[in-house]
Amino acid sequence: MAASPAHLPHRLPPHRLSVAPMMDWTDRHCRVFHRTLTRQALLYTEMVTTGAIIHGDRERHLGFDRAEHPLALQLGGSDPAALAECARLAQEWGYDEVNLNCGCPSDRVSSGHFGACLMGTPDVVARVVEAMRGATSLPVTVKHRIGIDDLDSYAHLTDFVRTVAAAGCETFIVHARKAWLSGLSPRENREIPPLRYEVVQQLKADFPALTVVLNGGVLNLETAQDALGWADGVMIGRAAYSDPFILARVDQDIFGEATPPVTRRGAIEGFLPYVAAQLEAGQPLPRMMKHTLGLFAGQPGARHWKRTLSEGGHRPGAGLALVHEALAGVPDGVLDARPGPGEVQPA
Repeated sequence: MAASPAHLPHRLPPHRLSVAPMMDWTDRHCRVFHRTLTRQALLYTEMVTTGAIIHGDRERHLGFDRAEHPLALQLGGSDPAALAECARLAQEWGYDEVNLNCGCPSDRVSSGHFGACLMGTPDVVARVVEAMRGATSLPVTVKHRIGIDDLDSYAHLTDFVRTVAAAGCETFIVHARKAWLSGLSPRENREIPPLRYEVVQQLKADFPALTVVLNGGVLNLETAQDALGWADGVMIGRAAYSDPFILARVDQDIFGEATPPVTRRGAIEGFLPYVAAQLEAGQPLPRMMKHTLGLFAGQPGARHWKRTLSEGGHRPGAGLALVHEALAGVPDGVLDARPGPGEVQPA
């Protein structure tokens, strides 16, 4: 079980910049690696269902490394009692926030009556939030879309937010696209419905007392900084995974830290003690290093880095020597360059 968090001091709220929960991506290995790039950004777990936590392996689903703070647990479910129990456990295990997923549009999620389909039943979400808040002193937040299917009017969105806010939710992370629950795959739902930032901006204007975080289509820190002119926070999704070096200036550009940003070499060297410990615990190297494959995106040596780790990582006994072999094929100028303001862009 994780120890109680040693909270870092935050001059600005961690919601100011966060990394989105992504199934099959933001596991504990990914989060520890991201933490080598930014100390301040709020990180999220993958969505975990209430059934997996209550009836499954809790260390697998709830365990994390102390270095991951500040860290939020994202839950999937719709039963108030089950979600309340999971919220209680989130506090017991040392998380900093518990988040309810009301945005995932997959068929599996919808058939279990959680995720984006919950936007159609704001009263259910309100009951869930009330139950969760009664079980924990952690912040209970909601991540959702701007609409689903034909329930996509601004009036419906405001009714959803108003109803859930009345139950005690103060923070809404809003993916600025609607979701089609049938006819589009989860991937298509991330790309085909148009982004409508203006809807989220109007939501913040109409609910100034709430914390409104923008999610969807944020590909670089310049876009994030522009949105912070009106939003309380910005959540970056797959851009932080395909090119994790986008996170290297977060602490400086978003949170105002004076310390120099980390280099790519520094990020890998900061990750290696964790990798070594996980190798000792029996974790295979590819499971950890896959999260670093985009670190050199668009840079000389990127192909060597990816090929060496991808092809050699599955050899029996693959370990830190392979990582050093991969590093040896990347020019020192790439490894040791620090990103300047506005220079971190995804390839």
